[in-house]
Amino acid sequence: MLSTFKVLTKNIHRLSIKENFMNLQMKNLICFVFLLGLFSCQNPSHKQLILIQNGSPISVFYNQGQWEENEGALKGQGVRNFLFSTHSLKGKNFELSAKLKLSNQKGSAASFFIGENHFGFEGAKETLYLNGPLFGGLKLLGSPEDYFKRGEWFEFSVKTENQSLNFFLNGKKAYSVSFKDSLQGDLGFSPWRSTMYIKECTIKGDFISFDPPKNETYSIPTLDLASDQHRQIVVDREKGQYLGHPTTVLLEDNKTILCVYPKGHGRGGIVYKKSTDGGLTWSNRIPTPDNWKTSKEVPTIHRVVDKEGKKRLIMWSGLYPARLAVSENDGETWSPLKKVGDWGGIVVMGFVEKLKKPGHYLAMFHDDGRFFTAKPDRKSPVEFKLFKTFSTDGGLTWSYPEVVQKDTKVHLCEPGCIRSPDGKQLAVLLRENSRRKNSYLILSNDEGKTWSEPKELPASLTGDRHTGKYLKDGRLFISFRDTTHVSPTKGDWVAWVGTYEDIVKGREGQYRVRLMDNHVRGDCAYPGVEVLPDQTIVTTTYGHWTKGESPYIMSVRLKLSELDAMFKAKKGLIEKK
Repeated sequence: MLSTFKVLTKNIHRLSIKENFMNLQMKNLICFVFLLGLFSCQNPSHKQLILIQNGSPISVFYNQGQWEENEGALKGQGVRNFLFSTHSLKGKNFELSAKLKLSNQKGSAASFFIGENHFGFEGAKETLYLNGPLFGGLKLLGSPEDYFKRGEWFEFSVKTENQSLNFFLNGKKAYSVSFKDSLQGDLGFSPWRSTMYIKECTIKGDFISFDPPKNETYSIPTLDLASDQHRQIVVDREKGQYLGHPTTVLLEDNKTILCVYPKGHGRGGIVYKKSTDGGLTWSNRIPTPDNWKTSKEVPTIHRVVDKEGKKRLIMWSGLYPARLAVSENDGETWSPLKKVGDWGGIVVMGFVEKLKKPGHYLAMFHDDGRFFTAKPDRKSPVEFKLFKTFSTDGGLTWSYPEVVQKDTKVHLCEPGCIRSPDGKQLAVLLRENSRRKNSYLILSNDEGKTWSEPKELPASLTGDRHTGKYLKDGRLFISFRDTTHVSPTKGDWVAWVGTYEDIVKGREGQYRVRLMDNHVRGDCAYPGVEVLPDQTIVTTTYGHWTKGESPYIMSVRLKLSELDAMFKAKKGLIEKK
């Protein structure tokens, strides 16, 4: 028998029952979680867990400022602002009973979720909806007003019976779906575009305890460059058009920067631009081969050199099948996109890393079962796989991908590679897409043939799409989207400054920098990072830089010497609330 009490702070301190609760120093208190009753590991299905009672959080966790007790209910709002149960579902037996209401409900995509599977209270089409592998993808149901009135309290319940999962609204069955073997995944609610109020919520069933992140926040300072307009250069902007997800490459003249990005969120026709003065000015959009318009995913551009010393540029376009375009003349002309093999994936490629043997390269990407083969094979619970592939001819052909890591609980993806200063080790930083944990790190000491087990990184390096470069003094500048669980810059475009040793030893680093303020949280910062001979960093990405407008492409220019001066003078620091 196991009885456990948990208190969640920004660092999620885990306490045993032997600790003296009266002496606990409560730093940056977020919420506290109190597990009631005794859980039997052998037979948990007969136990009940109270998540919310009279609007007070009992066995849930969330980030400060995103959920709050309000007039007898727990109130939350915002995209990607999830409320999690402290226990995850794993088994055949499950019941949930909740009382809630939604304001701004119309088209809000507010939902209850089990893992990647969502029961939506009202989607963009103003219907109840289902989404996720358990349901076979997106399904639209009837009007929510057939079950409850917008803005009023309603009863929501879920119950398993005879290998089926049943959903009820105010006692009326809304949907039933069969499942095989067992159900698995984190449990919780997502307000998305609504404001959600939950008065009561109780669950019963087969559970395992939720393993919280290594740490939820960081102690190093954050410098703020978001208001420094003299650093900011518009690369491309089009009214009403989503422009996103750029990558860049700096040519050997140390002045020419090439940039590619899609007209759309992660997919759409590829736009191509060039700067010949180190990113100070940018060309008009350059004509591209016709089939670049058919790109299904984020394009990524890379310099490659074969064993004879022939330089080329390659550009990947992902999903199935992965395709490749090649330039033999430094981007003056390009081939159409051509199929590489009978495989595909997401963010192909996260990186393309030159190996020690001339003409040899390593690249990585990920997939969740939807795009690796022509026929999707997404599992429930969703399993993320991290793949590696090699080229021995300077990036023209690539080996059949091999799995580096796979998991259903921790979803590692969007790899970014940094070689150690002595050249002997490769470090890959990884996005954690389930948002249960911090970002992760894997290491290779044999040029990518084998890899260490994934290790959770500090909160200071938690983010999406890490892209890093060395400066002359040996420090690293790594740019990414901030997805730290508790951070004053969460959802913004940020960078981390520190050393390679900081990364591999799990240290926080020297400081962080907010590069720009993103006005739609979590939708920005697939960055390119280039370093000019005078040590000017030119980092380029997309984001919602102007309220109410579509995202567009910006570059920010800076030097570490400028940041060091700010850091020393304690100027431009972002206050941690």
